[in-house]
Amino acid sequence: MISVLITGSSGFVGANLIDHLHDKGIAVSVLNRKHHTDKKIKQSFTWDNFTVKELDGINAIIHLAGKAHDVKNASNPDEYFAVNTGLTQKIFDAFAKSNVHDFIYFSSVKAVADTVDDVLYEDAPYLAKTPYGQSKEQAEKYLLAQTIDASKRLFILRPCMIHGPGNKGNLNLLYKVVLKGIPYPLAAFQNKRSFLSVDNLTYAIEKIITGSTIASGIYNLADDEALSTNSVIMLIANVVGSKPKLWKINSSLITAVAKIGDVLHLPLNAERLKKLTESYVVSNAKIKKAFNISGFPVSSTEGLKKTIRSFQSQ
Repeated sequence: MISVLITGSSGFVGANLIDHLHDKGIAVSVLNRKHHTDKKIKQSFTWDNFTVKELDGINAIIHLAGKAHDVKNASNPDEYFAVNTGLTQKIFDAFAKSNVHDFIYFSSVKAVADTVDDVLYEDAPYLAKTPYGQSKEQAEKYLLAQTIDASKRLFILRPCMIHGPGNKGNLNLLYKVVLKGIPYPLAAFQNKRSFLSVDNLTYAIEKIITGSTIASGIYNLADDEALSTNSVIMLIANVVGSKPKLWKINSSLITAVAKIGDVLHLPLNAERLKKLTESYVVSNAKIKKAFNISGFPVSSTEGLKKTIRSFQSQ
């Protein structure tokens, strides 16, 4: 039986990953700040008592633990580097000394680009401008600079915006706007964004840890089709059974309001406006080629519909 260790398993992605891997007959152990109690978990470790010895019998480490991007920009920048960079170095160093075969690091597309003019590929130069992205960049560079045994594999995964049941974020915000019948005022912004269904994410992890021929490397993770925010609004309206209300207010005016939101801490600030309206298209061609598949199992539309339906039961 394949056995994996997941760090940072108490979050949204970790919870979904535990469920998926357990259902596939893969033994799951976890490493968190606190003990994680779940019948699906084989062993639970904390950082305080963790040693290389705890990795005996583990086939793969899935390193999810990290400090998420704070859209309110209220976090101390040093926290990102302490967790996203420092903690990654610590767990990788333990991996290098152990008999574990695979190390899977969850980085982010933001490690290389805060904005994308065309399509983001894995060979894009590092241009991160935020402490979050830069801390992920430094972690990647550390991993890539290390020499590991030829029998081991290192995967750096760069997911784009992840969504699925139980996730809260901008999709949930858009859902509430549509549900309340509030017109969407940002329809004047024309964009396309890549999303990542958590079902496609867990599928990718399963393929990596069960596929011995997949080569080490950096891989983007994204659904097959990029969608505009206006398309997402229409999709939400279709799921909830309402008519989409799209207002094309002058984009310069909206941008000015968002800047005011930065000062007054309003729901609409520059960071949130950027996430809702910018184009950010991510290529997943490299990982599909590695998997020898033409497309991920869940389409962009069906994945978003599943997430939206989950909001209805909350």
